[in-house]
Amino acid sequence: MKIYESVPMLDDRFADVVFLRQHVIQVSVDVLNGGVVDTMYGMKTYRIENDNLRLEFSQETGALVGLTAVRTGWEILNRAHLGLSFRLMLPTEEKRNNQIHGEKQTVTSAEFSEDGRSVRFGWDRLVAEDSAQYDIKVYLTVEIEGSQAVFRMRINNQSSHTVENVYCPYLGDVHRVPSDEWLKTFVYNYQTAVEWDLWPTYENLPGYYGVDFPTQFGHNNAATPMAPYCLLRSERQGLYAGVLDSSPELVAWHTELRPGHESSIDSRVPENSAISGLEVATRFAAVHVPFIAPGEERSLTPIALQAYEGDWQKGVDIYKAWRDTWMSTRQIPGWAREPHSWQQIHINSPEDELRIPFTELPRIGEECAKHGVAAIQLVGWNHGGQDQGNPSHDPDPRLGTYEELQNAIAQIRKMGVKVVLFAKFTWADRATQWFRDELHKLAVKDPYGDYYHYSGYRYQTATQLLDINTKRLIPMCFLSERYLELCEEEFKKMVDLGADGILYDESQHHSPALLCFDESHGHRAGAPVYANDRELIRRLRKVVGEKKEFLFAGEACYDWEMEEYHLSYHRSWNKKHIPLSRYMLPHMPFMTAVNGFNDRNMINQCLMHRYVISYEPYNFKGRLQDYPLTMDYGRKMDSLRSELRDYFWAGEFRDTCGASVWCEGERHPTYSVFFNRSNEKCGLVVTNYEDSDIVVNAELDGGQQLEKYRLVDDPTWRSISRGITIPRRSAAVVL
Repeated sequence: MKIYESVPMLDDRFADVVFLRQHVIQVSVDVLNGGVVDTMYGMKTYRIENDNLRLEFSQETGALVGLTAVRTGWEILNRAHLGLSFRLMLPTEEKRNNQIHGEKQTVTSAEFSEDGRSVRFGWDRLVAEDSAQYDIKVYLTVEIEGSQAVFRMRINNQSSHTVENVYCPYLGDVHRVPSDEWLKTFVYNYQTAVEWDLWPTYENLPGYYGVDFPTQFGHNNAATPMAPYCLLRSERQGLYAGVLDSSPELVAWHTELRPGHESSIDSRVPENSAISGLEVATRFAAVHVPFIAPGEERSLTPIALQAYEGDWQKGVDIYKAWRDTWMSTRQIPGWAREPHSWQQIHINSPEDELRIPFTELPRIGEECAKHGVAAIQLVGWNHGGQDQGNPSHDPDPRLGTYEELQNAIAQIRKMGVKVVLFAKFTWADRATQWFRDELHKLAVKDPYGDYYHYSGYRYQTATQLLDINTKRLIPMCFLSERYLELCEEEFKKMVDLGADGILYDESQHHSPALLCFDESHGHRAGAPVYANDRELIRRLRKVVGEKKEFLFAGEACYDWEMEEYHLSYHRSWNKKHIPLSRYMLPHMPFMTAVNGFNDRNMINQCLMHRYVISYEPYNFKGRLQDYPLTMDYGRKMDSLRSELRDYFWAGEFRDTCGASVWCEGERHPTYSVFFNRSNEKCGLVVTNYEDSDIVVNAELDGGQQLEKYRLVDDPTWRSISRGITIPRRSAAVVL
């Protein structure tokens, strides 16, 4: 039996629809218009595949019941009865957590394209867990595009309730790679990556009291636009899931272990496929939070799945290839394009240290010039000190006048040292009269009409370190035209002071806010608060005008923000630091803090990951001469990478891809490969973070031969024929 009708389509590539009513229980192959009927899962399924993924969908429910990495045979989903299609939350007056599960709905329309590379399902009316029915139409198209399977969902909400969140795609049982010893998630966080265990242990992130099953939701850090993709990875392969649109609409990455841990003391996943008569399964989803209002129809952000082979870099390469099709970066000011270093210095906090008056700042400039430091990041110069009075950028009158700060900046610039002013627009200080009188109207609002608040930062005194008088910070709405104008006004004050740039602290997040519900700001209820992060910098750029050498820097800028920012600052004090942002943008300036008094390892990390040094003795409260050992080693490192600029500064950073390094028969973890574009040769940086000498051996992929090496603080070149000897807390460059 064939039933053809015309229905609303996602696009015009499909001509006909096969309706699968409950009384139509058999569909012949010729009805499927190029698709395949498969019964390998004990049910009738539709199959689409390419040379990368094979996907099987239930005819009856649209659930994804099979997913296989074609090249390796990894059965990512291999228990059809655990297949899921989507999950939708529709709060009502009677029940807020009102869930609708797609696999429990009956498909009302299904279709294949003529080439058999896509499948489209439709659901005309949804039924919730309590059997209530809602006039909501859902259309899901899954299409093969190159090596990817792309999920596109459109929702037409004709009910009287708001569609708050949607899980799509929704994988019901992510199966580990049988030959590998672990499975983890890999998500961007603060210029690096966080990895959460999925197997053999499962890392529960929220409080156990708030969920039925161990769960991973990364909140702000594991959602778009900060984290536009997620990897499910094992030792030798993985599954990439990423957005396929540069939209700031909120998409979060979610996993869940059912029914729970076998052993809670060590978070161990049950060893078998069932425990106590319950199925053991790890679910994964891209969770959209669209807040689709009654009467509204909207498409969700498309999500791409792709299997890959190799380490995390291979998964990230998938994201980079897509991002590079639409995102470009700005021309970097000339002074920031060369090997150089900074000093960050703090001159006041909310607890009133009043360390250095404006008239004495030129002494800092003299010290920087003496030590070859190119720029000063000046912190705490604003009225009230660091993290007080936000978003005001008036100079603190207790440190001097506006003109005195302006004159000090001019004097420092004449010494050849740049002055970059610490700036902050994300927050408003709740304790100010300005906030009480006006700014509270422009704050991000929650669904109850209240503003969010961030706990703030504690400084210096016991009273504040005990969190008694900490200044609470309120995230402001960048979707408000009035607030954007206010930011422009405050920014102009810094430009008029003669600064060479700003470093926008906390530029990368709006914690704890994700959506704003205050429609008086000129946006819809539930609009994403990250939407104007780049637009703000575009507007500030117009204020700068013809000053092409003005630097826009931010703290831990997420990848998309680097479309507008020139430089990003972060802190990376970790021997296992993953240089994720550096790998995603090999040529952009990234800077990290160096505050130890003989901080050789952090300077070695700077060489290995091409980070600019930010000198910060006494946690950016001291002077350069306070730590001579660090300064001496840092200058030698910068001299080395200036000498070998084509390799270790202008060369393309490839992390560990393209070479292998061993120490005592085991892989040595801390090294990086740089590709010299001028001679098409590779060089290595190999670091030794430990307190004893090591001897390593290294070789490049592809037949190029390594010949010689030298250390940061020893200019003598040596042959690698007997290995590369690296003393404790040292680094070698190898050519």
